Amino acid sequence: MKQILVGLDGSPRAPGVLAAASTVARATGAKLTLVRSVGIPPDVPEDFWKATDEPLIELLQRHARESLEELSAGAPKELLGGCEVIVGVAWQTLCDRAREIGADLVVVGSHGYGGLDRLLGTTAAKVVNHAPCSVLVVRAPGAEAKH
Repeated sequence: MKQILVGLDGSPRAPGVLAAASTVARATGAKLTLVRSVGIPPDVPEDFWKATDEPLIELLQRHARESLEELSAGAPKELLGGCEVIVGVAWQTLCDRAREIGADLVVVGSHGYGGLDRLLGTTAAKVVNHAPCSVLVVRAPGAEAKH
């Protein structure tokens, strides 16, 4: 295994996802590429949340980059192969980037299975179904599947 793509978001469980990916990378000698996807839903006008003169997508990218840099500080430097913020739909962005870098594994966090998740499907489920390689889905500590 040479390359692991780690899909991170701004959730409290992101450090756990990174820790799990780091464990696999350390055991296999792989490098980690950390990716955070940002986007604006197509039906929402970009100036809807206008609070500054900075365009919304640039504001989202900046915040995502800062969050990713903060998270990456906790990763072993010898395992880190890069950090990227990409504009797009999360599952598609992760699958496309995994294909582009020839990832051997994608690591993502799981979400709960609420009603809307079951209807639309979670990001993790879509990555599992569309990724060009194996996917490790990291559950939150103590999380149980709800039936």
